[in-house]
Amino acid sequence: MAFTDTNGRTRSSLADINITPLVDVVLVLLIIFMITAPVLQSGIDVDVPKTRTVREITEERIVISVDSKQRLFIGNEPVNIHELGARLHQKIRDPENQSIYVRCDKEVPYGVLAAVMDETKAAGFTKVALVTQPFTENASKN
Repeated sequence: MAFTDTNGRTRSSLADINITPLVDVVLVLLIIFMITAPVLQSGIDVDVPKTRTVREITEERIVISVDSKQRLFIGNEPVNIHELGARLHQKIRDPENQSIYVRCDKEVPYGVLAAVMDETKAAGFTKVALVTQPFTENASKN
């Protein structure tokens, strides 16, 4: 492809486009997304107990989690047990009709779970359910 400049001289254009910088940028972005994607998806590691009857959570609900170190979370936010009721009221406007799910690690003492349930019920939330995992077929045969 040729063009003329303001002096009337014919010049040819550079037909090859250098895509090396573009490829470099795309590869760097790909690596960044590959590294950050698992970090964004990681939540609170809770090994919930296994039961035979499990109902799937189909809607987005408020989840209270207690990890193996007995730390308390609402969603992914850490919370003190004494602030649990107030923090739940900040997130939920209708305590009587909103379901709350409690995920508790199976290694946590029963007293900690009872305290969390007590604080939740004292705050006026009556629909509280425990989250469990279903037995796998191999585990149920043993």
